[in-house]
Amino acid sequence: MEFSISKMKEVIKGETDKRVSRNAAEELSADLEQRGKEITKEALKAAEDKGRVTVRAEDIKEVLH
Repeated sequence: MEFSISKMKEVIKGETDKRVSRNAAEELSADLEQRGKEITKEALKAAEDKGRVTVRAEDIKEVLH
C-alpha cells in the first residue's frame, strides 16, 4: 500500500506555507507505510492474545498508547 503523493503534500502543506517537493512527500509516504506495518503487527498480536482473529480499533489504540 502506498499513500498518495498528493495527499502527503496536502498533509505537509497543512502545516506550512512553504513549497513541498515530491521527494519530501515520497519520504513521508514511505515512513508512514513502514510505521503502519509495525503498528499492524503489534495490533494483530494484541488481538490474537485476546483470542480474536479480528483486529479492532481498541487493538490499534492499545499499541499507540
